[in-house]
Amino acid sequence: MILFRIFILILLPLICLSQNTYSVATLKYNGGGDWYANPTALPNLIEFSNNNIGTNIKESPDIVEVGSSDIFNYPFVHMTGHGNIFFSNEEANNLRKYLLSGGFLHVDDNYGLDEFFRKEITKVFPNKKLILINSSHIIFNQSFKFPNGLPKIHIHNAKPSEAYGIFDNGRLVCLYTYESDLSDGWEDSEVHNDSEETRLKALKMGSNIIEYIFLGKN
Repeated sequence: MILFRIFILILLPLICLSQNTYSVATLKYNGGGDWYANPTALPNLIEFSNNNIGTNIKESPDIVEVGSSDIFNYPFVHMTGHGNIFFSNEEANNLRKYLLSGGFLHVDDNYGLDEFFRKEITKVFPNKKLILINSSHIIFNQSFKFPNGLPKIHIHNAKPSEAYGIFDNGRLVCLYTYESDLSDGWEDSEVHNDSEETRLKALKMGSNIIEYIFLGKN
């Protein structure tokens, strides 16, 4: 009986994880910004995570709109771009419900997104603030260790790369990676001509985000 309980508590979740295929999505937003930037980024991150941390995520990510009820089908939604973002009240309410019900949003500033995202996220969480996340947080200490916190992938200026988060009852529900260009590092090598070392660093950090969400190491 004791051995059977050990199987149920430890082995069965691992078997279920290997049998299920999950989907992730790119967030499509209004306002004119290029929500479709970095088209090869998520597929490469998915492949890396499936090969290195044991996830079983569908190879091709979907596209989901902020205000769609379909967003609740995805445990992880990724958002990036260079320009303007606009959330209607209905979209903001939908995104808030999604995040508070267990969803996760990763927003990567592709240089030019910052002022617009910071304004619109206040519609989603008017009573919460983006909090700077230091290197001791578990998201930097998953399978891959980042003792200095968020890596700098592309250098456009002298500002340090920073990670910000919105938390609900201690759970990180929204991760904002700023001054890093993290998802650029996930793209095919010929897109930005990044070195393999730089791409690997970006993919490892992205994999840590995936691990935090899918494997419960939080």
